[in-house]
Amino acid sequence: MYKRIVLTTIIVCASIFSIGAQTSKKSDTTDAKQMQKLSRVYAYLNKLYVEDVDMSPIVESAIKGMLLELDPHSAYLDAEEMRVSNENFSGSFSGIGVEFSILNDTLIVVNTIAGAPAESVGILPNDKIVKIDTLDAVGIKQNDVPKYLRGKKHSKVNLEVVRDGLSTPLLFTVVRDDIPINTVDAAYMAAEKIGYIKVNRFGRTTMKEFEEAYRKLKPLDGLILDLRGNGGGLLDQAIKMSEFFLPKDAIIVSTQGRAIPTSAYHTKQKGEFTKGRVVVLLNEASASASEIVAGAIQDWDRGVIIGRPSFGKGLVQRQIPLGDGSAMRLTIAKYHTPSGRAIQRPYTKGDRDGYYKRIHERMNSESIDTTSHNGEVHKTLLSGRTVFGGGGITPDVLIEVDTVGVTQYLLQLVGRGVVNEFTIIQLDKHRDSLTMLYPTFEKFNDNFKITDQTIEELSKFGEQRGVEINPEQIAESSDILRRNLKAILAQKLFDVSAFYEVINNSRDKIYKMAVEIINNESKYSAIIKKLEK
Repeated sequence: MYKRIVLTTIIVCASIFSIGAQTSKKSDTTDAKQMQKLSRVYAYLNKLYVEDVDMSPIVESAIKGMLLELDPHSAYLDAEEMRVSNENFSGSFSGIGVEFSILNDTLIVVNTIAGAPAESVGILPNDKIVKIDTLDAVGIKQNDVPKYLRGKKHSKVNLEVVRDGLSTPLLFTVVRDDIPINTVDAAYMAAEKIGYIKVNRFGRTTMKEFEEAYRKLKPLDGLILDLRGNGGGLLDQAIKMSEFFLPKDAIIVSTQGRAIPTSAYHTKQKGEFTKGRVVVLLNEASASASEIVAGAIQDWDRGVIIGRPSFGKGLVQRQIPLGDGSAMRLTIAKYHTPSGRAIQRPYTKGDRDGYYKRIHERMNSESIDTTSHNGEVHKTLLSGRTVFGGGGITPDVLIEVDTVGVTQYLLQLVGRGVVNEFTIIQLDKHRDSLTMLYPTFEKFNDNFKITDQTIEELSKFGEQRGVEINPEQIAESSDILRRNLKAILAQKLFDVSAFYEVINNSRDKIYKMAVEIINNESKYSAIIKKLEK
């Protein structure tokens, strides 16, 4: 059976080589010889090698090795990686519905999801899960928790829970159910009649979530769409989001490849928000589907793009199942924006390290890389503004990285998880009093302050975790620490949207510029309608 799976993989690969032979100028004989060579290596390894060989990892390594010689986005995913990938974009998974953390080897429920199974049976924030079925949960690793709490829908899991104030543990039987994976992190009013929506990726439920968020905020004169850190996802969701802002029959994106016909995606109907002002926020981690949306909005002069040049991931992958749960994502085409510019930034085949090193350098540079594109010059479709291709989306308004207050001390605290762990401990001690004092996020946001005493306690806690106290750098990073502590507390007490509202309004240069421009119609229009002299 095991060998049949591997042979199936090779047969699938052979069929792909066959497809390539039909669509290229190479002779059928050359391709056949290469495939025969690969098959012979497999056969000799399997039959003649001095020891018994498990061929599965060898075949997987061979597939990975072949793909490494191509572009940086063709990839092989094993069965487990495919399962996780499908789960991340499916919009939900089956579990009990808790946000958890590990504190002193103890699994603590930080929050329960409203309406989810855990809340329904009476599990509360601050509960300590000490047993999962027959497994002793004390000492469990953070990454292992989902393996035991998630499971098939309608399956049962027995939990033993320790609750403060009770002398004996509580026993719960929880029936697993679908738990939504939200792709819209935040939605709130940034100013009067100006909405803000943060989208973290494009999954199967993204437009449903986005439209629900929009309708809660409307009527709006303007909308800030935050796609910073959004690495992309499903193309159909990017198409639908672009359509939301554009008129009927507008081209959104086109694909061009060697072996597949060129195709273009157009809006099928007039979008719901075609008149109000639009600002899109981007950074170096905005990629793929995010760049399709931003490119369409920019090329049609439909909105202002603010931030830093995006990642530049404009290669189209086709996912090809390999028969054992694994799959190959093979690049078959390139994306082009409505004006015709390529989204993909330059790369050298086989040099993945260099490709990702360059984006890492961009992310960590205080200055803005305005040469990430390959020099393609295009014009927007209505105003005729100059835009560049071959290197992601270059914003209309470029904002440099704000590094004021960023110290090595701060990076150590955050990198070692000290800030998050300290916040959870504080919440464990003071949740009841905080909930009583701040029953709504508005009251919390307006009145809650991080005191000097709290910063001192944080620094002492950090010292216990191996981060040496540095008074000068603590003072320099004080504002960022206060902001982060308050934002994490807001998330734990309320929701993710509260986190972003605290972060954005405290010291986010890109966000503040977005609010300033979208609130000033003349300044907004000057950017959108600017014609080249």
